[in-house]
Amino acid sequence: MNPLQLLALLLALSAALNLAFTAGLLAHRSGADVTRAIRAGAGAAATALGIYFAALAAYR
Repeated sequence: MNPLQLLALLLALSAALNLAFTAGLLAHRSGADVTRAIRAGAGAAATALGIYFAALAAYR
């Protein structure tokens, strides 16, 4: 893995973490309890990383 690929992976992880935090916070502020907010955030992060890895696989 070259440095550019590593930086792209770190950027994707950072974006997924920010998206998960935002989705969880939004769900909690909308009235969901903590466990549902965590699951919403985890789902958002998994979706973002899934799209990233699918695009990476399609590129290769």
